[in-house]
Amino acid sequence: MGKVTGFMEFERIEEGYKPVVERLKNYKEFVIGLDDSAAKKQSARCMDCGTPFCNNGCPVNNIIPDFNELVFQGDWQNAITVLHSTNNFPEFTGRICPAPCEAACTLNVNDDAVGIKSIEHAIIDRAWAEGWVKPQVAKIKTGKKVAVVGSGPAGMAAAQQLARAGHSVTLFEKNDRAGGLLRYGIPDFKMEKTHIDRRVEQMQAEGVEFRCGVMVGALPKGSKVTNWAKESISPEQLKKDFDAVLLTGGAEQSRDLPVPGRELAGVHFAMEFLPQQNKVNAGDKFKDQLRADGKHVIVIGGGDTGSDCVGTSNRHGAVSMTQFEVMPQPPEEENRPMTWPYWPLKLRTSSSHEEGCVREFAISTKEFIGKDGKLTGLKTVHVEMKDGKLVEIAGTEKTYPADMVLLAMGFTAPVASVLEAFGIDKDARGNAKASTEFIGGYATNVAKVFVAGDIRRGQSLVVWAIREGRQAARSVDEFLMGFSDLPR
Repeated sequence: MGKVTGFMEFERIEEGYKPVVERLKNYKEFVIGLDDSAAKKQSARCMDCGTPFCNNGCPVNNIIPDFNELVFQGDWQNAITVLHSTNNFPEFTGRICPAPCEAACTLNVNDDAVGIKSIEHAIIDRAWAEGWVKPQVAKIKTGKKVAVVGSGPAGMAAAQQLARAGHSVTLFEKNDRAGGLLRYGIPDFKMEKTHIDRRVEQMQAEGVEFRCGVMVGALPKGSKVTNWAKESISPEQLKKDFDAVLLTGGAEQSRDLPVPGRELAGVHFAMEFLPQQNKVNAGDKFKDQLRADGKHVIVIGGGDTGSDCVGTSNRHGAVSMTQFEVMPQPPEEENRPMTWPYWPLKLRTSSSHEEGCVREFAISTKEFIGKDGKLTGLKTVHVEMKDGKLVEIAGTEKTYPADMVLLAMGFTAPVASVLEAFGIDKDARGNAKASTEFIGGYATNVAKVFVAGDIRRGQSLVVWAIREGRQAARSVDEFLMGFSDLPR
């Protein structure tokens, strides 16, 4: 415990933001991280609890009190060693994780939680700046070959762990660059893609082969899932060429809104809109890019993806920006005695909302309206919860002008055709069926085929994907070798 009275002496220190007028001019990150002095004060607030609930609140079980103590002592190099022992990519989670660890912080019972996420961010950025992040090449090769399909956080974590165990790993990605939804979903202003690029370089030095632009199986005709593949490979070929196959694709089927007028030009899925901007930011040409310039934009869906659409639309130069959420507005402050140490329901305002957005709650879209096949607006009605169901409130109908509507209501399931091509059993939600048991976890009903991440658990957080990728890597290693030294 760095400073016994630190939690009483120091207030929580938030990371800073560049001014709105400055950050709206580009797609660069705008968060100002903690300097050494601020990080030390923040870490001094950690009470090194006898039962560190933060560890269990974190899906990868980061050893949070330990790296807090090391930061307080100024031992940054050992701090990154501790952090890397549980998390392959803290620069991802330190930027875009919602920090369930902070919700579970004991100090959060009656005070502001320790800024764990900002400390993690500071540690990994310091580690890269000092050159402490180096390839960890396996000293002994096993001769076993593993195919990992999907290069999002689950696939990258699994591939890195398996390569370090000495296996020959090939990572397949259907799009033209590695990273999955980190690459073509998360806006650059939240996480610049150089963070992915240098991890790819590290993994290549560790022996991972990246094969981008390769679709495993096939997408159904008319699918809206992003796919820039230039070649394909069959599941049968993968099973023939590799000793084990691990599927880590995302839950990419966007939830649709089948109301009258859905076919009008101007109504798009968020995951049609966001990847295009990321591709342009990477320097690519994109014909007929979906843009919000000079438009009245409405985002339907109140989560992170909707917030990303808001931030991107504002950078395009939207005339007006409105976000709909069908559920009632949550309280501004959670009931801590009732919810701690679990993730609380409360109103969350993102940096994108602060850049300019009208938020409407308890509102449902009844119809898209248009002229000559083009969207001009939509009809709505307010709703309320009765007997566990949302019902319309009479007399609250309203028409909103809109030139563009972005559907950001979450994702329903992984691409079914891929699972069906492998013959993998699905659960009731359409996800790949596999347990997370210590013995035989992440294995499917198909011999030597494993699954991890959103393809197994459904739409979730980056930090959960990393956890599942790491755990699945251990299961694959154990399957191949009869035992495994990889951490779970």
